[in-house]
Amino acid sequence: MEITSFDDLLRAAHAQPEPQRLLFVFDAAEMTDDATPEQRAQFEAGHGGALVPRMCVDKAPHELDSFDALVREAGQFDNGDWNMVFAAALPGTQHHAPTSADAEAPLQAMVESIRAGAIGNFIPFNRQGKPVQLG
Repeated sequence: MEITSFDDLLRAAHAQPEPQRLLFVFDAAEMTDDATPEQRAQFEAGHGGALVPRMCVDKAPHELDSFDALVREAGQFDNGDWNMVFAAALPGTQHHAPTSADAEAPLQAMVESIRAGAIGNFIPFNRQGKPVQLG
């Protein structure tokens, strides 16, 4: 299934043979201290910068009914200072859904991967819940 919206992600998670836990890392773009003047100009124009994880959360698919619900919940814990959210899924085993405790290590690994720029295994969504192409 091609993911063209956040709703597609939710449908795909519900359709999997094993129960899923969805992992989300909210990130902001920041300018690095060693940026060149050209990079700074591009950043000011809304391009480039380094992705910095701001917060993360895991959810069972049935706990979310929309992207707006995820954003509203995130707003309870931050000031909305994020540009995109990366999503991944953690499958259960033998028809048992992963718990939040099960998701803790994979979620932290996801945060570290994003910090290192290794984002190929995640789906980035913009603030409107649309997948974005990075790179």
